[in-house]
Amino acid sequence: MTISTAERTALREAVRDLLRDACTEQDVRTVMQSDEGFDRELWRRLAELGVVGMLIDPGYGGAGLGPLELEAVTEETGAALLPSPFISSGVLAASLIQAAGTARDKHRLLPGIATGESIATVALTGKRGTWMPGGVDVTASRDGSLSGRARYVTFGQAADVILVAARTADGIGIFEVTPDAAGFSRAAESVFDPTVRLSAYAFDGTPARRLGTAGWDAVQEALDLAVIALAGEQVGGARRILGVTVEYLKTRIQFGRPIGSFQALKHFAADLLLEVESATSAAQHAAAERQAGGEAAAGAVALAGFACAEAFETTALHAIQMHGGIGFTWEHPAHLFLRRARSSAQLFGGPRAHRERYLISKGA
Repeated sequence: MTISTAERTALREAVRDLLRDACTEQDVRTVMQSDEGFDRELWRRLAELGVVGMLIDPGYGGAGLGPLELEAVTEETGAALLPSPFISSGVLAASLIQAAGTARDKHRLLPGIATGESIATVALTGKRGTWMPGGVDVTASRDGSLSGRARYVTFGQAADVILVAARTADGIGIFEVTPDAAGFSRAAESVFDPTVRLSAYAFDGTPARRLGTAGWDAVQEALDLAVIALAGEQVGGARRILGVTVEYLKTRIQFGRPIGSFQALKHFAADLLLEVESATSAAQHAAAERQAGGEAAAGAVALAGFACAEAFETTALHAIQMHGGIGFTWEHPAHLFLRRARSSAQLFGGPRAHRERYLISKGA
């Protein structure tokens, strides 16, 4: 469904207002220490706003929106450091079900994901964390049972809809596993950023049900949307921590004047602004190309994949340096942004893989 720029702006502002009230820094810190890693009440409110099911077709209870709206919303979730399974469930899993599932699969799974009642995740990669076909370490036998391990499953402990990419005799297949299936176990991974929970999954002759007949092409379609969402979060986070830093430079007095008046720091801040603006353009361009569906989409998504990750990490790291000693303390938010920047840079492929894909798209 296509909506106007004004409607897209209104959606973005509604998300911003909600997160300003319900996802403050203190809220984030509280959720970080919880068992589930996200706020169920905020999750419900995001679902009521239409965010959780924004990419799901209206026929299955969603809003039927596209990449442009996704990128706009995730700039706001990234600025708030929202801890939630939105990308895992509402983007990656929902998109994969729509790309690979039969009509029956969609009617069975998507309405619950759209309302937030079900939380879905996708196990796509093994210990190498490549998010490419060669990195899949789970295999499916002729009877459909799964064996092997998957790593870095986003919000895998909270998921009650579990999708798994597995090797079959005819390539990669997409399978569904119930949380209580025999031979299935999951364990929380140790994470650098507690706002994004990861799990390790193990399968030992685990009964599974294949979704449709689609293979890795369906996975890549869903991954592209996840990368756009992640890029939106990265530029939103980068812009937010840069704003915090600039405000600090204006108010921190040293030698009788604001430190922001020092030429070196002014140039530093200007360079970071250019970095953030360039990354924002890359994220929004990727969303526009993906929405248009042209041949340039793959390259645009890959460009956003590495440009936004690197811009976020660079901005967050220098923000800490520009704050001085206080930026390194647990009480200051700067280190939370650095943790998110470094952890998100490794999801869904990482800068090196995205850069290689970009070069391939350009025929290099």
